[in-house]
Amino acid sequence: MAATLADRLAAYAAVAAQLGVDAIALVPGPNFTRAVDHAFMSHERPFLLVIPASGPAAALVPNLELGSWDLVGFDGAVFDWRDQDGYDAAFAALTQHLNIRSLAVEGQVMRVFVHHALLRAQPDLTITDAEREISALRMIKTPADLAALQEAIDISERALTRTLDSVRLGQTEKQIEQTLVQMLFAEGADDLSFAPIVAAGDGSARPHAKARSDYHVKAGDALLIDFGARKHGFCADITRTVFLDHVTEEGRAVYDAVLQANLAGLAVTRAGVSAHDIDDAVISVLEATPYADRIRTKTGHGLGREVHEAPYIMRGNPMVLPAGTVYTNEPGLYQIGNFGVRIEDDVLVTDDGYKTLTHFTKELTVLKC
Repeated sequence: MAATLADRLAAYAAVAAQLGVDAIALVPGPNFTRAVDHAFMSHERPFLLVIPASGPAAALVPNLELGSWDLVGFDGAVFDWRDQDGYDAAFAALTQHLNIRSLAVEGQVMRVFVHHALLRAQPDLTITDAEREISALRMIKTPADLAALQEAIDISERALTRTLDSVRLGQTEKQIEQTLVQMLFAEGADDLSFAPIVAAGDGSARPHAKARSDYHVKAGDALLIDFGARKHGFCADITRTVFLDHVTEEGRAVYDAVLQANLAGLAVTRAGVSAHDIDDAVISVLEATPYADRIRTKTGHGLGREVHEAPYIMRGNPMVLPAGTVYTNEPGLYQIGNFGVRIEDDVLVTDDGYKTLTHFTKELTVLKC
């Protein structure tokens, strides 16, 4: 049975109680969307949902959003405001109604002007950053979350197949990127998870390269594509590296090193393992190769409503991964001025191991184009 609005709000109330604060405040973004099961824009108009540790929640809502807010089914107090009047009076009414002294917020999401508006309304209010604790509720994916993620991944893989089938020597990176985007929407994407990375030749050695309109792919190039569809609010994030026309011995060796590192990360994945442990297994494989000086990135990150979210798979992060966590396993090796290889899977952590949600081949592929 799907969680109700009351169930979801209760989970945030429990976090407030755990933190020892009077309430948690959410603003439009992934946590807000998870809480109310509706997406709202973040723009110049402040929009706030406050969930006390005990007692009913309250909301500050721009007047023009009231019709959409009605769809949420929220039965707490609502304080609306109009552009013509400004929002300070609504903040004052909200804080007076709540009668709280401490508030935990999303430090990576709440904007400074909302923070200031809260303090103008109640100067003695203590505001603390609880981004980690608030966002941790999204780590364990529900069956509905996983179904949406799998659909986004399946769309992405179909689009990649069609895109690679169309690649020809002499095309620009930008042309390949345009085909990829068209195929993503043709296969059913609601949106892009992020602007795709399509990089060939020396561009593939830059982990966050931008597609170039003046670089024409040529025989022997590594072609790295990092991309994903967004579906039902959830993001796919996949990388595959292929070679065009032929591959050198160096290319084969680097590719195999990255693949073995990817497999090593999967081998240690299970509920109860730490983010440090997974990254250490992956990076240790790369460090044992002749290409250790090409390591530039950690292993990966959590995946869900955001393309980058907790847990961050890196040495030194002791966070333990519970069953239901989805993370990206994306080792890479990059030599500036030469080429780079990255292989990225989306991985579900289970009680007894893992399930790879990505199914696109990881065998070394040479496109005859």
